[in-house]
Amino acid sequence: MQTETRHGWVWAYDLEHLDLIKRFVQAMLREGIPWHDHGRKMPVVARLPACMQQAKNRDEVLRAIARIHASLLRT
Repeated sequence: MQTETRHGWVWAYDLEHLDLIKRFVQAMLREGIPWHDHGRKMPVVARLPACMQQAKNRDEVLRAIARIHASLLRT
């Protein structure tokens, strides 16, 4: 599951991974938010490309995630 933006590719392994990325990108304040799932630390958000972590790109990344969701619904 992937789509391209002007800053690079947004991709995910599965819907759970895509949802985690979406929640991280949507968060206005990421400090103090425990990015844990089922009691284990999720280092995947720490490894996201800088362009996906920057607030100035939030809207574009969220639109890309929405495109991926929409493409899954069509199939």
